[in-house]
Amino acid sequence: MGKEGPPMQKLVIADAAIMRLAIQDEIGRSEEARYDHRLHGVLLVSQGLSAARVAEWFGQDARTVARWVRRFETRGFAGLHEGERPGRPARLSPRQVAAVDRALRQAPRTLGYAQTLWDGKLLAHHVAQRYGVSLGVRQCQRLFHQLGFRQRKPRPVMAQADPAAQAAFKKTPPPRRRPGRGSLEPG
Repeated sequence: MGKEGPPMQKLVIADAAIMRLAIQDEIGRSEEARYDHRLHGVLLVSQGLSAARVAEWFGQDARTVARWVRRFETRGFAGLHEGERPGRPARLSPRQVAAVDRALRQAPRTLGYAQTLWDGKLLAHHVAQRYGVSLGVRQCQRLFHQLGFRQRKPRPVMAQADPAAQAAFKKTPPPRRRPGRGSLEPG
């Protein structure tokens, strides 16, 4: 296979237990990473490792790895992709979500609200008024993200502000000039 030579030095990862948890957490973050994880598990089983051994290495239950293998055997690569996950049913129908998406593309004032920008609290109020569905502020913030919006916070602007008052209000003082550097004073 490869060149014969001196044995390779064993590699050691500092804080291996913590790093193992961090890596498993990272795998769980993305659908693509979870697919690759399952694919690697099935590959190892196909090379003769037991589901229990793969499960031990992957930090999974042996039944989970066996389920991956069965799904791969029956449905091929498609069997390793994410399916619908069980959970609480959506509070809004797809049609209602589409209507919320259209509403968010308008300024709140065009819908009769006093605010100029959408936020979680206003969206929760809007959904309750229009659809009779009570959503929490955090749920509405997730809905913003799900629909591809990002929240912007307006920066306060004082109308006809006094520049001297603004300078006094700033958190960082203006840079001090040192004599002799770039000044026209005799040094």
